[in-house]
Amino acid sequence: MKKIIFTGVLALAAGMGCLTAQQQGKQAPPPQGGQQQGMVPNAKSQGESQAVVALMQANGNPDATIKAAEELTSKYADTFYKEIALMLEAQAYQQKNDPDKALIYGERALEANPKNYQVSLMIGEILAQRTRENDLDKEEKLSRAEKLLNGTLDNLKTATKPNPQITDEQWEEGKKFLTAKTHNGLGMVALDRKKYDVAVAEFKQAADGDPQEPTYQVRLASTLQAQGKNAEAIAICDKLLADPQLHPQIKQVTQNIKAAASAGKK
Repeated sequence: MKKIIFTGVLALAAGMGCLTAQQQGKQAPPPQGGQQQGMVPNAKSQGESQAVVALMQANGNPDATIKAAEELTSKYADTFYKEIALMLEAQAYQQKNDPDKALIYGERALEANPKNYQVSLMIGEILAQRTRENDLDKEEKLSRAEKLLNGTLDNLKTATKPNPQITDEQWEEGKKFLTAKTHNGLGMVALDRKKYDVAVAEFKQAADGDPQEPTYQVRLASTLQAQGKNAEAIAICDKLLADPQLHPQIKQVTQNIKAAASAGKK
């Protein structure tokens, strides 16, 4: 459940106007005068309402989501749902493995709402993952990622439930998931800077916050091994390898880390 709560799927639930207003930290404006029955809240015309519904119905199909988001934002530039449309479009491009366009539309979504923690997390992760050692703008990108990820943590602390249908328990679980994901991003930023102690601390917070996500523990083990803390790295690897359902690719990486740590102990 926790990995579904904070995707654009939320916009499909009842009370979309309330959802968007809570994401923006403000009250939704009242429906426009003469709003027709059956239109989504805060749509100014039947056409805009249909465009919003089309965007929600495109969920799960990246190409359809991109097309519907473009349709909505190009025809109704001042739509109340601009932030959601841009966020969903950014996420769709990320699903299509097009990080450049994901960044473009993510930045536009942040312009609409700088406190959108889903988008700031996404951009921060992409920047941390794509920054390379010899990039001329390496520090610029890492500083941007770090700022966005720290902002994500701050905004999560004060964020309210994005949908009243989510229980308090689900909301707390979801915040833990996002917080762990954010610490993982900060760990990658620190790793890019070769600040291994900082990276270890961040990956530990990620692993503690979401023990069911093995990649955080893999990154922690790898960083410990790079520091020469081989016994600690091996202990984490052994714990991961004891899981018979561990994904084959993660298993292979874990075995490689353990082999390197074991060789380092000799």
